[in-house]
Amino acid sequence: MKNRFGPVHELGVFEMTGTGLVEVTNPSALYLGGRTGGRPGSAILAAVEGTRPLLLEVQALTVPVKYGTPRRTAIGFDGTRLALLLAVLERHGGLALSGHDVFLNIAGGAESEEPAADLAVLAAVAGSVRETALPKGAVAFGEVGLLGEVRAVTDATLRLKEAVSLGFTEAFLPAGNAAEAAEFPDLAITPVASVEELLARTAASFRPEGPVRRP
Repeated sequence: MKNRFGPVHELGVFEMTGTGLVEVTNPSALYLGGRTGGRPGSAILAAVEGTRPLLLEVQALTVPVKYGTPRRTAIGFDGTRLALLLAVLERHGGLALSGHDVFLNIAGGAESEEPAADLAVLAAVAGSVRETALPKGAVAFGEVGLLGEVRAVTDATLRLKEAVSLGFTEAFLPAGNAAEAAEFPDLAITPVASVEELLARTAASFRPEGPVRRP
């Protein structure tokens, strides 16, 4: 689909300055400027909005319930999908979340509506519950189904290229996208096929900071 000014799915990011509206040529660097990667509850999402790749920080906070019903609050992410993913994480990942309030935020005021954000959301929530952290140089993306499977997504090459350009060294992605990662030899790839596998494969790499190289 097109309009008179170009494709309707193209995304532009602009900043208001003292001299007027100026294009932000590297939105990922803007959104990650104050990131807390390498800390519990943080995961970097390799997203695609329209035709533009964006790296966004997903932050999760879990705290014990003080009242009867646990709260599920999301900013920049669909609240209904968050509730669905928490159910999947509890059922297929074995993490008890019914006794925790869960708060989720896409840092920097950004939003993500694509299913590919699921894997980063689960990684952030699991990290908060475990009080451990993903490697600081890692990104994650992938759709998660109700049966706990991690499904392949589109534009994997675009996402990985953006991650490499910003100095990231590791990627957690669907097993169905692993072949597309072959052209990035300097990127440590961890393909996962299920939520159970995600938690098992990241058990050693959840630590305060620093990537873990696996054979």
